[in-house]
This record gives sequence, C-alpha cells and structure tokens, in this order.
Amino acid sequence: MDAEILHVLGARPNFPKAAPVIRALDALAIPGLTQQIVHTGQHYDALMSDVFFADLGLPEPVANLGVGSGSHGKQTGALLAGLEDLIAERRPELVLVYGDVNSTLAAALVCSKMGVPFGHVEAGLRSFDRTMPEEINRIVTDSLADLLFATSPEAIGLLGQEGISPDKVHLVGNPMIDSLFAALPKLDAAAMRARFSLPERYGVATLHRPGNVDDVASARELVEAVNEVSRMLPIVLPLHPRGRATLAEAGLVATPDLQIVDPLGYLDFMSLVRGAALVLTDSGGVQEETTALKVPCLTARPNTERPITTTHGTNKLVTPATMVAAAKEALSAEAEWPPEGPPLWDGQAGPRIAHVLKRWLAARH
Repeated sequence: MDAEILHVLGARPNFPKAAPVIRALDALAIPGLTQQIVHTGQHYDALMSDVFFADLGLPEPVANLGVGSGSHGKQTGALLAGLEDLIAERRPELVLVYGDVNSTLAAALVCSKMGVPFGHVEAGLRSFDRTMPEEINRIVTDSLADLLFATSPEAIGLLGQEGISPDKVHLVGNPMIDSLFAALPKLDAAAMRARFSLPERYGVATLHRPGNVDDVASARELVEAVNEVSRMLPIVLPLHPRGRATLAEAGLVATPDLQIVDPLGYLDFMSLVRGAALVLTDSGGVQEETTALKVPCLTARPNTERPITTTHGTNKLVTPATMVAAAKEALSAEAEWPPEGPPLWDGQAGPRIAHVLKRWLAARH
C-alpha cells in the first residue's frame, strides 16, 4: 500500500485534537502509509498556532496556506482555492478534518467536489443555533463526510436523525482529552501562579465568541459580570485578538483583580486551568477540558454543542445576569459535580480512531 493521510488544521482548537490521532497512526506503523499536516494559517499568530506545534509535539506542516483572517466569505474563499490546489497536487488517500472552523468546512467542500474521501473528527456536535457560523460548518461537514468520529453518545443519535448512515459513524471518545491527559505530567499550576502573582484560589477567563464580543452593548453586560466575579477571586484573562477592541470599548480594562494577558501556549494555558478554582468561558474546548479536570466552568452562552459537559461534567450555561450568582454557587463548599465523566473520555480516542482508519485503508487495498 502506498497512501497518504492529510491532516488539515487551521486554528488552535484543531491541534490538540489531531496530535493523538497522528501519534496513534504512527504507532501502528502501517506499511506504505505516510501522514502530513497542512496548516491553513487561519490562526497565524505565533501564540495562536506555532507554540501549539511545539507543545504538542506535532511534526512540521508540509504546507502553510497562510490565509490569515478576514470575513467568513473571504477567508473561506481563500481556503477553498488553496486547498484545491494542494489536494490536486498531493492526491491523498484520505483527508482528516477536525472541529468546526472555516478550514474544516473548506476542506470538506474541496474533498467532496474532487472525489477525495475525508473523515471528520468531532462529528455530531450540535448547538441548534444557526446564528453560530460553527454550527453551519458542523452540519455541512458531517453531511459530506465519509467517516465520522463522534466524541459522545448523543452525537451518534443526532447524526442518525440527520439521515447519516450508521456505517460511517464511530463513537471513539474525545482526542482533545487524550492530549490533556498526555500533558498532565507537564502541567505546573504553581509555576503559573508565580508567573502571574496569584494566590492559591484564582480564576481563568476566555472570551472570543462573536455573540459576546462583536457588539459593545452585549459585551458591556458580560464585562460587568466578569469584573464582579473578579472581586470574588483574582482572574487571569488570556485575550484572543478577536474582539479585543470591542471589549475595551465595553469597559474591559486590567485591574488588580483582573489580569489581561496575551494568548498562552497549550501547556501554559492548561497549567493555569488545572489550578483554577473557577473558569469563565465561551469556548467549546474549554468546556471539555474543565470537565476532564473537574474544574468548575461557567459558559457565557445560551446554548452549547457539548451538552455532555453539563450532564456529565462541571459546566453550567450562564448569562451575564446569572454569572455572578452561579460563580458564588460554584465556589461554595457545597458545590457537587457528577462522579463519573463522559464515556470513553479515557485518553484512548486517538488509538480508536487509528484502528478504524487501519481497517478502512485495508478495505480499500
């Protein structure tokens, strides 16, 4: 067999999902199989991508398309053109896409039109909110994929309701949690406390969703809530470039209780989260990571495509109006969390995906 698997990665949430799959495929040592990474450059800042390659031990990409930022249409158009040329040149046996970013959607469209099989890692997540661009990306990608790797049981049911053949769908667990568990020995919360002069009890916040940071009025309510929570315990906020100006206009400023810092690398950020007493976020991945670490998480969104983090984890959906009360409850000694985490979030999702791919490749050859 002479075959190449191409991993298309575009933004920082993709990297910890791909790393365990790449490692597991390497470990199988399938004769004639090679793997390559394509970095689309959707996240192009060194703090948003390059440091993740180093922290996760990912190999250098075979290509970096350097599409950069822009509107959804312009960014997706640039991705379509760049990926079409690259896939036409390399003709991989299979393309793997991850998550729900625009790079994922573009690769799905290109592969489908060019007749190149592709698999979707993290299939079947739904928020049922089509105002979220990621929801559109998820629906379209899953409808076109040849292989769908689901992180939770409810995802299997949702894909079935959408008419996707069960033969294509595999419940494998969550490869992002594989990366987290593999990194645990390297996580050093004490070092991060020292770096940011934090006490034992502190919080972490992340804000970047369009619904939270694109409108000053909406952002102002959220900023006021975060500021009030910061008066309960000091908070570190690594701030994504997206929405920085809007949040500043809405009143987000550094205070003795709220440190606003540049985005952190994977190991630094997860070290900070691991030691936190509370996390405020609007990120999908952070909902999962806090669940695995059993760190209380308040998600400032009206919905989540990861409901298993609220039923089997430490996550709770909040609004700006309910965030402060929810924070007090989460920080109280009486707060309780489910004793068992989500099924198959055991650090073995990468090997499960690799074995599915091995069988799929064998059937083709």
